[in-house]
Amino acid sequence: MIRINSIDYSGSIVDGPGIRTVLYVQGCDQACPGCQNTKTWKRDGGTEVLINDLVIELREKVTNKKLTISGGEPLLQGDEVLSLLDSLSEFNVALYTGYELENVPKEILEKLDYIKVGKYIKESRSTTLPYVGSSNQCFLILKGD
Repeated sequence: MIRINSIDYSGSIVDGPGIRTVLYVQGCDQACPGCQNTKTWKRDGGTEVLINDLVIELREKVTNKKLTISGGEPLLQGDEVLSLLDSLSEFNVALYTGYELENVPKEILEKLDYIKVGKYIKESRSTTLPYVGSSNQCFLILKGD
């Protein structure tokens, strides 16, 4: 089971390269001032879904196979995210985390194409840097397209 807040199938162009579906997981321990996703903070909010059911839905609806996992803080459900990544190995996946790169489990990093790391800092907000919300954050390419 994984606890999710929502899935945006409308086609984001700001959450990683290409037109992407965004999976918002539920629960966050960062509580960054100015966060745009405060509804994802409560760990007991959202909806619990079977990972297998989520995989089936994503395979059916994400025809371009480009997925961004955001939140909330995805690494609070690290085992569940890893299981999801294992099942979606054919997908191009970006993960958005408020943690620093050295705190991301290696097993998860190995399965990602991109990662955004670093806590959102309201005073460093950026609307011009691609794929990040504040200038202290880094968007890293982990695998070539």
